[in-house]
Amino acid sequence: MKKQIGNALALYPTPLVVVGTMVHGKPNWALVGHVGIIGHDRVMVSLAKLHYTNQGIKETGKLSINIVDELLLAKADRAGCISGAKADKSQLFDCTVDDAGVPMIAQAPVVMECEVVDTYVTEGFESFICKVERTYAEENILTETGKINYHLLKPVLFEMPTYEYLATGDVLGKCMSFGKLD
Repeated sequence: MKKQIGNALALYPTPLVVVGTMVHGKPNWALVGHVGIIGHDRVMVSLAKLHYTNQGIKETGKLSINIVDELLLAKADRAGCISGAKADKSQLFDCTVDDAGVPMIAQAPVVMECEVVDTYVTEGFESFICKVERTYAEENILTETGKINYHLLKPVLFEMPTYEYLATGDVLGKCMSFGKLD
């Protein structure tokens, strides 16, 4: 028997990422647990309206999504502990700034350079709809055909209700293999 638990958002865990953008000419970083896929080349990054990072995203129309693995977790967590409005986070990570002016974390195993194509505003949040312009991945996590091997990447997951970081789990099987009819 199921119990009704209100309007709980039950889609966690999600991949943990650090979003980078330029704010007043400096890289700024925000730890983000509200991200989602909305198509084959579109993603959504949702931030509370009061985040300092939102200023840069709205000014530049660009951002990076840096996937967090266990090696990056301590610094990524630090990015979520302090506000860019109160402390300069530009030196928190070694980074590169590409030709489009997007800061990207050098240690992140996968980075997506994105352009904001729309903003969806809800009570207390700004959700940036982004087109993925380019994706960069460390060569040691790629398959022979150039695809990301998530067995090697092992992104950290974020679970909102308990504010816990989780490790990715075991493979249960191949998609569309359990329901296949012979």
